[in-house]
Amino acid sequence: MLGSAPELSGRWERLEPRPRARMLRQVLHAGLRTSFHALGRFVASHPVFFASAPVLLSILLGASFSRYRVEEDVESLLAPKHSLAKIEGNLVDSLFPVNRSKHALYSDLQTPGRYGRVIVTTRKGSVLDPLHLDTILKLHRRIYQMQVTVPATGLNSFNYSFSYLCLPDDKNVCIIDDIIRAMEDIQTARASNRSVPILRYPITQLVDGRQAYIGHQLGGVQGWGPGGAVRGQGTGARGEGVRSARALQLTYYLQARGSLMDRVAGQWEKAFCAELQHFAALHPKLGLYPSTSSSLRTDFQFSSVLARRPLLASLGVCGVLAILCCSMRDCVRSKPWLGLLALLSITLSGLTAAGILNLTGATYNSTYLGIPFVMLGHGLFGSFEILSSWRRTREDQHVKERVASVFEDVMLRFSGSTMLHLMTLGLAASPLTNMEAVRLFCRTAALAVTISYVYMLSFYSSCLVFTGYLETGYRHGCFCRRVPKPDRLDSKPAWYRCLMYTRYQDEAQAANPPEHAVGHTHTPNPSLTHPHAAANSGNPGVHGHAHVANSTHPHPLALSTPSADPHPQDSHLLLGCVRRCYGDWITNTYVKPFVVLLYLVYISFGLMGFLQVTQGSDPSALVAMDTATVLYTRAQQRYFSSYSPVIGFYIYESAPYWNASVQRDLLEYAKGFQRISWLEAYLSYLSDRNQSTSQPRENFTRTLRHAFLREAQFAHFADDIIFAERGQGEEPDVAASRIFLVAKTTENKREEMSVLLDTLRRLSLTSRVRFLIFNPSFVYLDRYAAAVSSPLRHSLLAVLFLLGLSSLAVVEPLVSVWLGLTLLSVQFGVLGFMTLWGVELDCMSVLCLISALGHSADCSGPLLCGFASGRGDSRTRWVRVALERHGVPSLQTLVCYGAALLPVGSVRSNLTRTLFRCLALTAGCSALHTLAFLPTLLTFLPPSKSEGDRTGGEGQRQEVECVEMNDSTRVVDQITTV
Repeated sequence: MLGSAPELSGRWERLEPRPRARMLRQVLHAGLRTSFHALGRFVASHPVFFASAPVLLSILLGASFSRYRVEEDVESLLAPKHSLAKIEGNLVDSLFPVNRSKHALYSDLQTPGRYGRVIVTTRKGSVLDPLHLDTILKLHRRIYQMQVTVPATGLNSFNYSFSYLCLPDDKNVCIIDDIIRAMEDIQTARASNRSVPILRYPITQLVDGRQAYIGHQLGGVQGWGPGGAVRGQGTGARGEGVRSARALQLTYYLQARGSLMDRVAGQWEKAFCAELQHFAALHPKLGLYPSTSSSLRTDFQFSSVLARRPLLASLGVCGVLAILCCSMRDCVRSKPWLGLLALLSITLSGLTAAGILNLTGATYNSTYLGIPFVMLGHGLFGSFEILSSWRRTREDQHVKERVASVFEDVMLRFSGSTMLHLMTLGLAASPLTNMEAVRLFCRTAALAVTISYVYMLSFYSSCLVFTGYLETGYRHGCFCRRVPKPDRLDSKPAWYRCLMYTRYQDEAQAANPPEHAVGHTHTPNPSLTHPHAAANSGNPGVHGHAHVANSTHPHPLALSTPSADPHPQDSHLLLGCVRRCYGDWITNTYVKPFVVLLYLVYISFGLMGFLQVTQGSDPSALVAMDTATVLYTRAQQRYFSSYSPVIGFYIYESAPYWNASVQRDLLEYAKGFQRISWLEAYLSYLSDRNQSTSQPRENFTRTLRHAFLREAQFAHFADDIIFAERGQGEEPDVAASRIFLVAKTTENKREEMSVLLDTLRRLSLTSRVRFLIFNPSFVYLDRYAAAVSSPLRHSLLAVLFLLGLSSLAVVEPLVSVWLGLTLLSVQFGVLGFMTLWGVELDCMSVLCLISALGHSADCSGPLLCGFASGRGDSRTRWVRVALERHGVPSLQTLVCYGAALLPVGSVRSNLTRTLFRCLALTAGCSALHTLAFLPTLLTFLPPSKSEGDRTGGEGQRQEVECVEMNDSTRVVDQITTV
């Protein structure tokens, strides 16, 4: 009865114990499938509750939008949270606060809480021409006299002018830019027919003898040097005379102490912009580009306002395509409403997540525009996978059993992809992330994906139950009207017959009678037969029946060929194209070399872009286009890019300034810069009076305090020195001091500033004098590359670790390897191509790259699992089956997802432009890997398909088991070949 010896050896080989890891995977798979099967039956038994509960919860939480708040601190979002530059900035503010400055302020060094700034350019001529100069001074007087009323109405209203809000000097007069004083001197000289004082650049000397740096106040300068170029001396001496200048920058600093003053200053900034707009209309020969302390915040959040209608358009376009993707010619088996309900499920989950954020006091910012697309890609993938699995279930089963089979088949993969999403987003939202915008985005996206997953299990699945009952009752999938049988339908008009076309169950059984069956059978869809039965169907000695429940067995794929479908017109359009055309074409022997060549081209261009990745640390690159911030930044880059911003060189500890070696070191550090230095001026002061620069401490300090700082031309240096008392009768020490440095720059201003920052910091570590350098732009530059790239790097490593860990217990090892390589390839391609497309590596592009990990896993993961789980037959056949089962839902997801991105690409915003380009590249690279690269590479690379096709000789024994299936209406005995 056991057969011959060869049969016995083959039998024992089949029953040989498998490795423990594989046994553990089988046990876990069986347990998880059983759990999801029970969950599916539970949801199908209570569809009303699971459909209504998410809707009511979303409505209740959606009412919390009265607590909607927008993030106002843009610097905390876009700058690295923990950086040395922030620590240095706090130290600088404690030593030299802005309110302590009583003589001069540098517009690009000090950034108080409130200010108004404007760049004035000329259409023709120079801003120093008499006509333009008079106009600019007129503008200055109008701004100086401008008043705002707070509150706007009421008896307690007060008028506030700039003279009340400004920062006063030691004479209680508003501090204004030095270029205004120089222009007033020029205007006075012209009015009195005196010789015009020479204006030098970048350091000029005022009438009172004080030297002032005007490189950040006068732009587009042409001098009297050779070729008209201005030649800076670089030694701190006066520069060349200015012949003409195309631009002028004015800054008005405001005090904002207390809530009332901050409110008044905010109103003054709005009046400032309105006044400039009115003045520009009256003087078309001048171009005015205003900027205030709130411009960056307003323009950054304005992207959300511009994207409202395009987002609604995206939802509409995606809804139409989702309806089409869920439709079939068969009006009963067509599920158009499920496409719309999938979008409704995603919308409800987004509303619930927003309500939770409102109740917890979270704030919103424009980077959240990417969260709907993260939810959309993941939610559509789950809905199309569920619908595809539903169409593979037996139609003669009860709806509860069909839903349970769908859960058993799909939810394990859907839960795995959700876990990948949460792993990537969760680690990027951890305290390890140094970029606040990235951390907040990933935290909110993780919450939204979790709720979307729960709603997909509850709301969408209950909707599937309702449509399943409609299908069981042979009702129209769109109009819910019962479809008449063919004998009654023949008398109807042609358009009515086309609209009500369906195939009844008895027709399906008559059109596809069972062959080689023992007993009664129900096989409405023969393309879903068990793979082993299909593999043995050609053996005349085997008479078995195909056991068709769903693809929820240890080997979930089934063989499917075009000829096996008796009703090809009933198939979905995309499924028919993949089954009859694309599957055969992409696995064709002559096509494979071209696909491999295409992948090599893909890698080559990705590498080309990867080697050219640049940082995007400029906050103005994340605001809406054609706004005040963008226009002001363009004007500043055009006219004021010759010199770097003013860099503060701060000596924060007491140093022996009287020592000759210390003096040489400090002068050497500042060599090559344009500078305003009290130490250099003081040493020149001593040399002019034939005094030694190397004096005892008491003499050095006494002369500094009682002689040098008492001179009118040097009095402004008192703001740059802090004295510390030593004791009664002793001269105080110089506890801290500062000098100002300006470097000559080229077009790559931010890159040069980053290099300069690193160089001077390394120098401060080895210097005998403890110093630091600071400029407000350093907050964005300092460790920006590490702060931006670390979340992406951590997320990628977390995904690879999760795949490696899951391969020990849950997923086939080769599936983990293939999925990890696919994620790396997609990330590499997106990063390279976005650089070639002109996208820099900033916080928004990194957010898209993090979400691309989960999106690519959604698309390629089911295809790899489906292919790896198959045993027997050829690789090509299993690739085709995997494409039919999982490639079609991925294609539907990518089509709807790509169409939803198109309206966003039309928004006039740098942030949404980056979002559109990165997400479009993510969808394109994922589509290439899922539909082209992987199907081709899997036909000749591992995993092998020989394990399930072991033969023990011609007399190999076939094991037959009898399975009793309990249906809701009858008990059927079926014979299944194993």
